[in-house]
Amino acid sequence: MLQETPAGCGVQGRNVYNARMKTDVSPIRLPHGPLAVGSGPFVFGVLNVTPDSFSDGGRFVGVQDAVDAGCRMAEAGADVIDVGGESTRPGAEPVSADEQIRRTQPVIAALAERLGPDGPALSIDTRAARVARAALDAGARIINDITALRDDAEMASLAAERHAVVVLMHMQGTPTTMQQRPTYDDVVGEVRAFLADRVASVTTAGIAPSRIIIDPGIGFGKTTDHNLAILAGLTAFREIGVPVLVGPSRKRFIGQLLGIEDPADRLYGTLAAVAACVLAGVECVRVHDVAESRQVADLCAAIRRSRTG
Repeated sequence: MLQETPAGCGVQGRNVYNARMKTDVSPIRLPHGPLAVGSGPFVFGVLNVTPDSFSDGGRFVGVQDAVDAGCRMAEAGADVIDVGGESTRPGAEPVSADEQIRRTQPVIAALAERLGPDGPALSIDTRAARVARAALDAGARIINDITALRDDAEMASLAAERHAVVVLMHMQGTPTTMQQRPTYDDVVGEVRAFLADRVASVTTAGIAPSRIIIDPGIGFGKTTDHNLAILAGLTAFREIGVPVLVGPSRKRFIGQLLGIEDPADRLYGTLAAVAACVLAGVECVRVHDVAESRQVADLCAAIRRSRTG
């Protein structure tokens, strides 16, 4: 059962889930344009409603605190607010679907009511179809699945049925095991092949190509060298033909390269990675620091347009 809706954040209310969204398979429109290849840049704001996420765990476990944070992201220029109820940091243990729903559904419902038709889209960061269904019922439009819809047999059919946008991410192993000696012969080639295969698979399952995003999974079963190779080879992922999302925000490789232990102090390294992504043509970046990333992304996009125009 949904909790009582918290106080608002100064934007117009709406009923997000309606018949048009159930039948429309054109690219969804975000505050900075339609989510399509070559568009953007779009900023996904990270909103973890967990007690144990690697960077912001415990900050937004209360519904009102989480809604307030989502509103601040909207005001700072987020295109998507990505709500997660299960930490997927290295070594994390799974969280039950019931607990994820308890954490995320009231927040998504409240944000859907407050953000208005022109506000950011809402995303659910989960690998469980039950959690995704509850989030879609509450107003989410995007499913961000770190297993690329492989962990739960019902996820692909749910996304197809509801015409949800899906983010297909690459991960070697599971959150519990992924950083235990990840190994590749050719990290860019292998991750690209995996993502291309998943795009073909979920398309066959009925998910429209206009509703697919791919994510090479920075920090998910990769060493620092692997992450750098992916950032240097982003063109390979763009060749798949669907929008690309990269999530470098506050990740361990930044700390290792710059000698910064506390994830909250990795802003400048994150912004450098955001700049590299946008200059390479990546459509979406997923970050904790929305306002700063929005400025960097917009300026780098202007440079890129000038260079190629």
